[in-house]
Amino acid sequence: MFDVFSGIFLKGFLVLSIVFQANVPARLSAQTLPQEPVRSAVGQPDWLLDPAPYIAGIYRGDHPDEIVLSNGLIRRTFRMRPNVATVAFDNLITGESILRGVKPEAEITLNGDTFAIGGLIGQPNYAFLLPGWIDSLKADPRAMQVTGYEIGRATAPFEWKKIRHHAPNVAWPPRGVQLRVDYELPAYIQVQARVIPDITVSIHYELYDGIPAMAKWLTVTNRGGMPVTINTFTSEILAAVEYGSSVETRQYNVLYPNIHVETDFAFASMYSMDANHHVVHWETDPDYHTQVSYQKVTPCLLKVKPELGPEETLLAGEKFTSFRAFIMPHDSYDRERQGLAQRRLYRTLSPWTTENPLMMHARFADWEKVKTAIDQCAEVGFEMVILTFGSGFNIEDDSEEYLAKMKQYADYAKSKGVEIGGYSLLASRKIDEKNDVVMPTGQTPTFGNSPCIGSEWGQNYFQKLYNFYGKTGFALLEHDGSYPGDVCSSTKHPGHAGYEDSQWKQYRVISDFYKWCRSQGIYLNIPDYYYMAGGNKCGMGYREVNWSLPREQQVIHTRQNIYDGTWTKLSTMGWMFVPLTEYHGGGDAATIEPLNEHLDHYEKMMISNLGAGVQACYRGPRLYDTETTKNMVRQSVSWYKQHREVLEGDLIHLRRADGKDLDYWLMVNPRGKEKAALVVFNPLNKAVEKTIRVPLYYTGLKNRVNVTYMDNKSEILKPENTGEIHIKAKIPAGKWAAYFLE
Repeated sequence: MFDVFSGIFLKGFLVLSIVFQANVPARLSAQTLPQEPVRSAVGQPDWLLDPAPYIAGIYRGDHPDEIVLSNGLIRRTFRMRPNVATVAFDNLITGESILRGVKPEAEITLNGDTFAIGGLIGQPNYAFLLPGWIDSLKADPRAMQVTGYEIGRATAPFEWKKIRHHAPNVAWPPRGVQLRVDYELPAYIQVQARVIPDITVSIHYELYDGIPAMAKWLTVTNRGGMPVTINTFTSEILAAVEYGSSVETRQYNVLYPNIHVETDFAFASMYSMDANHHVVHWETDPDYHTQVSYQKVTPCLLKVKPELGPEETLLAGEKFTSFRAFIMPHDSYDRERQGLAQRRLYRTLSPWTTENPLMMHARFADWEKVKTAIDQCAEVGFEMVILTFGSGFNIEDDSEEYLAKMKQYADYAKSKGVEIGGYSLLASRKIDEKNDVVMPTGQTPTFGNSPCIGSEWGQNYFQKLYNFYGKTGFALLEHDGSYPGDVCSSTKHPGHAGYEDSQWKQYRVISDFYKWCRSQGIYLNIPDYYYMAGGNKCGMGYREVNWSLPREQQVIHTRQNIYDGTWTKLSTMGWMFVPLTEYHGGGDAATIEPLNEHLDHYEKMMISNLGAGVQACYRGPRLYDTETTKNMVRQSVSWYKQHREVLEGDLIHLRRADGKDLDYWLMVNPRGKEKAALVVFNPLNKAVEKTIRVPLYYTGLKNRVNVTYMDNKSEILKPENTGEIHIKAKIPAGKWAAYFLE
């Protein structure tokens, strides 16, 4: 009934492919898979401290027709007959079920007809799923039916060229396993067009080592001779356990299940939930009749789907690949722990975000000033020069003369051990009526104005970007006004057919470019949530006009912005700002220049950022103006690089800056030599002595702690029964201190 055409071991892992004869419901040979090892939660290390024991694998289930993906943290169980369906999804850390019901594995609309993909029907109650019910569930006769599956290793969606400092111990592709399940339409199905599309839809599941997260996406292959249009799709449908039970449903008490979901189809925000709101949908479940909500509107059905399109037409032999959805059930309701989990997700699945070069934004692009910026960066240890907005740099000048000039810039920077890059604005500007997005009636572009990427101008613009980076040796793009998801109703743009496919086609152009940049080692500053598509860094989160406030207020804002931005971002994922020259006004009171006259403030701004492993845009014509200034900058950078590994760890939030007392955070890296760094600031005009309670849990330290002070003196402290140590901090007026824990 089935043919095993591949069954070989690769480095101890079985790679197995099984296919079936045309739509015959054969028994999948899950029993050829290994048995899941017995793993007790008792005595196992916390995965946030030591992920090593949690290796992903694909196993046979307790039932002969079941396949299990598990890494000891989460487990997803599939019943493979009479059709494939997720029949269990368990949080092994908490012992709780994530799933309360069986749904289709996905859904797709082809040529105007909508089909479920996989799934089983007949569950009597959607409040919970009893194991005894599963055998009685039936295949949906209109759904696409399983034809085979393949198991293997996790794959990289694109190449990452590692050319600069990044966090140690990161792997690419991420270590893990992949299950691919193939489906076809049953021959007897009726469709509106009376021609059954001859396609294969494959659903891909990846589970990763050391993290309770998995990815899911679709590929569609047109095997027939006729074009097939993918109108839309839903790549994940999950009947999840609700967050809570509210009889009345009002805006303030609607909470979603305790699961983090995001995609690589994210835009228009610097915050994950906002950037994914158009594709991650928590809906009501029409099958859930026993829910407590009187109106049956509990948001507990996850659907991951685009709001528009893709409206992609596949010709014979062509293949379509959807975006990827990343699903991570939380093991706690604690804000810090949830944030740490999300940050670990990025370290694992977008590890380029741990690249973290020290950046100067050169205010002018003429050679003498650029040469000064490069020389000064090399002198003090900065690693990158960015020809900033308003500098005169023009990436759209594709003349051979300009490209040769920029190559000379890059060659000189390289000779000094410094990278160079530049700024370009995409959206938030108007080109002309022919090339701008044509918005539906009553709608305006996200940024007020925007060209269409699918227009002739848009196609030429991206060709210029590819050409510029291919010929100059520049190593960074700061891409402002990145594509925010604007639709376009034009039927005359060469890059899309009309409204329905405009968002998908535009996003694909820009994400393909970002992925290419990642493969070339080009650093990407993008004020938007393009991390999973190759972006390195976006804004930490700040209001630009705040940099025109008096200097002493800017310092407090800096530490507040970092404290708030790192709940869900790695320190290395968000940039901050240090206006060396006037920015948005404010006059002398807001400006650091002349640098030597405001040296104390300059140092505060540097340490406020570097003390959290955060890089800022130091925007001005120079980094120093005197030897004294130069020494301060060089010493600050040297201190940071000496402790870089721990300072680029995870930020544990202790006391937010408010200008009233000491503020401080704890940087942790339980797998490093320095396990933690307590960084303390005194905003007051008087010295402060205070005993600070330092929680040790996320440092990995337990029995004894060696604390090294700023003067290099050290002492051994024994943790309290609460898992804390007490550090007596004495900080002079307006100064800072750091305490390193081993």
